[in-house]
Parts: sequence; structure tokens; C-alpha cells
Amino acid sequence: MTQTQDFKPGTLDAQDVLRLALTSKVYSAAVETPLSAAPGLSARTGNAVWLKREDQQPIFSFKLRGAYNKMSQLTPEEAARGVICASAGNHAQGVAYAAQQLGLRAVIVMPATTPEIKVQACRQRGAEVVLYGDSFSDAETHAYALQRERGLTFVHPYDDPLVLAGQGTVALELLRQVEAPQGYTLFVPVGGGGLIAGVAGVLKALGKGVRIVGVEPDDSDAMYRSLQAGERVRLDTVGIFVDGVAVKQVGAYTFDLTRRYVDDWVRVTTDEVCAAIKDVFDDTRAVMEPAGALAVAGLKQYAQARDLKGETLVALTGGANVNFDRLRHVAERAEIGERREAILAVTIPERPGAFRQFIEVIGPRAITEFNYRYAPRADARIFVGVQLGHPAQRAELAGALTARGYAVTDLTDDELAKVHVRHMVGGRAPEAVDERVYSFTFPERPGALLEFLTHLHARWNISLFHYRNHGSAHGRVLAGIQVPEADLADFAAFLGELGYPAEDMTGNAAYRLFLT
Repeated sequence: MTQTQDFKPGTLDAQDVLRLALTSKVYSAAVETPLSAAPGLSARTGNAVWLKREDQQPIFSFKLRGAYNKMSQLTPEEAARGVICASAGNHAQGVAYAAQQLGLRAVIVMPATTPEIKVQACRQRGAEVVLYGDSFSDAETHAYALQRERGLTFVHPYDDPLVLAGQGTVALELLRQVEAPQGYTLFVPVGGGGLIAGVAGVLKALGKGVRIVGVEPDDSDAMYRSLQAGERVRLDTVGIFVDGVAVKQVGAYTFDLTRRYVDDWVRVTTDEVCAAIKDVFDDTRAVMEPAGALAVAGLKQYAQARDLKGETLVALTGGANVNFDRLRHVAERAEIGERREAILAVTIPERPGAFRQFIEVIGPRAITEFNYRYAPRADARIFVGVQLGHPAQRAELAGALTARGYAVTDLTDDELAKVHVRHMVGGRAPEAVDERVYSFTFPERPGALLEFLTHLHARWNISLFHYRNHGSAHGRVLAGIQVPEADLADFAAFLGELGYPAEDMTGNAAYRLFLT
């Protein structure tokens, strides 16, 4: 057994984490990553902003540290049998890389939805890749079954003392790199909690006056909710955009360390993460994955909410394994996340000259998007994006339009409008009586859309359908289905048996303005 055999959840403290980090063996595979200045972010926030560039590891992620530390300290018997893990992303690549360096057999179980680039990255390093199921939970269950069957050692992505101590070596580097005599605030992305538990343990053991802030997406905040509840909770669903931290339940070791040593928390939106990806690109010309820019999004929100000025702020950029297809989605949402774009639904008269009069009210502001389709009625509804000089202009613009007699609905924070409706403006169908609109999520893999439609087939007519691939592991569909009032109970039962998460969006403002 490894040197952590006597540690149980609740018995590991900061001094233990520090000792394990100091005796770690990560640098046979990992590298000491630089601390890069972020001049653009510094100027905009009024603080000295620095980025700890874990995206510059050989696998473009900090996950290599923990995986290698764990695997390098296996007993000869464990090493001879080999290792196994379940992962769809950076942990998988960390295990594959470490196994290649150490000459170990590695089996990696991935969901069938995993992008091919990640599958091939593991296979090219000699790992055996097993594709199983549509979710991480499916893959993890199968991995544990294979572990028992083949006698392999399971390498957990975060809930293991050696793994989190390996991640904690990031903090040892920061001790040498950050020059802030008055202390600084460190922002750490959080999924299962391995990185923040390791980093917080090391820094708090040394008492260096560093304030540690955890950052989670607002739709994947398992650690925050666990801390609020005083115990680990399991989320029913997690967001699909910041997939690198999409964890339904945090670890036992990591929860205990985090609640003792982390000072504060921030939760951010998808749009704020997209804006942070652009911010990092502007300052470094590096393209982060969503989880890689998560801490930067938290830093910006935290500094603005507390009006921080003249302080030293450091964000861990955790990884850069982004699917190229996702950049389209990021680009669409970055300006909204930066509060530099407003998305509005505006009702104008359906008559010649109405467009010109509307644009006159917009004035010199740049139009970023304009969607309209003629309909034989007195009023026309337009979907318009407008560039803002500063966030306050959003309310000013809506007020100016309202003062001129236009009916205005602000859709800037409406997810349905930004993902679906902006691509469907003008699709009104008065014949679609009894239409109910649902947002569905389904696994994104070859044949999945056909499978979804096959399952969706029933006695009710599909009256609206929009699907767009955003390069993530899950697809998103907006579907209108004609269901008479008398059939609602049967339809609810049908949705329960369908097997795909569904959310009723019939009352959504963007849908009612543009598609009914």
C-alpha cells in the first residue's frame, strides 16, 4: 500500500497535505509553470492580476501533477497489475501520460460522448481506452467493475490524499513566484475539489496570509451547496458548458479540507466564463477551456463586487483542452458576459420607415445582431443585439426605447433566447394549437440525434424543433409539441419515461415574443 493508508476522510489536515506535497514526485513528468502578468485585466480591474499557467503542462492541464504523484508511489505489486480511471477529460490524459512515463499499464474508461481528440490523445500514449455509457457516472460504474475484475488500482481524479497533494505542488511554486508582502487573493477553479484542497492545505499550513477563494459555475456548484448544508450533497444535474468541473458530488477528503481552509466562494455564469476565456486570450494569446478560465471569471466578479483596488490577485488557469467547435459558442457569449452587449426584443410598427426610426433611437451604438421576419400584422418584433460602452448603458438603452413608445423585453440573461430563439426569429405558426415547448438535453455522440427523435416519436405532433451542435458532450434541443389539454397527464408520463432531461419552456418570454 502507499504511504497514505492510515489517512481516512476527516483525519487529513493542512500539515499532512504540506508534508505529502513536499515529498511528492511530480516533476519527473510535470513542469513548474510560469506566473504570467495579465496587463489588460490589471488595467480594467485596478489590481495587479496574475495568471498561474497550468495550461502549459505537457497535457495542458494541472491534472498531471496528481495522477503522476499517485502512480509514482504505487507498490511494486500495484504497479505490476496496472491502473484504471474513469474520465472524459484532463484526468484521463494525466493518467495516460503518467503511465507512459512510468511504464505502467493503464485502462481509461470514457463515456461514448467523449470527443475523438481526447480519446486519441490517450491511445497515442499507450493507454487502453474503453468507451462506455453516455455519462461520467456510467463510465465510473463500469471502471470500478473492471477494476475488481482485472485487479487494477483505481486512480481517483480528486478524492485521494496523494492526488490532491500532487495538485498542491502548485502552491509550493506560488510561494516562490508571487511577490506580495501584504498578501494576496488566490482564485481556484473547483470541481471535485482536489486542486483547491491541495493548494489550500499547503498555503494554510505555511500561514502565508493568502486569501483563498473557490470558484464554481452557478449550475455545477456541488462544493458550495455541500458547505451550505454542512455535509456532502449530490446534485441531480450539473451544467454542461464548464464540463471540466461538472461534478455531481465532491470528495470526502476534499470536502473536509475545503471547509476548513478555504476563505470564500464565487459562483459565475456561462457568459462570465466565456468573457474570461476572451480576457485570457487578449492578455496571453492562449485559448483556455471553460474550466481553465473559471478562476479568472471568479476573480473579475469578486473584484467588482468588493470594489477591490491596488491588490494582488492570482487566478489558476487550469487547462487548455478545448474542443475547437466550442469557440463559436464562446464567441457568441463573451461580449454578453463582459456586459458589453445587450440582447433585446423590441416591438415596432409593421410599416415602411419603422426600421429607420428605430435605428435613430439606437444612435451611434453598434448593432451586433438584428433578426426580423415579416408577418402580416400591425406590429413587428425584432431580436437585436447592441454593443455597450459600459454595463449601465443597457438600462439606459431600454429606457430610451421605452420613452419613444417601443415595447422592450431584455433577453440578455435569457438562456433560451441566446441558445435557440436568436436562430429562429420569424418562425410563428398560428396553426400550431396546443403547443408546449420543452428544452431537452441528450448525449452528443454519433447517432444520438436520431435516437432522440426515435424516442420522442409519439401520438403528439412536433410543431417546432431547433438543435445546434456546440462542441460539448451534450446536445440541446428546443422542441414544440402539440398536446391537447386532455392529454397533459399522459404526456407528463411520456416525458418521465423518455429518459432525457426536459424543462418546460412554454412560458419563456423569448418564445412567446418570437415564436407564438
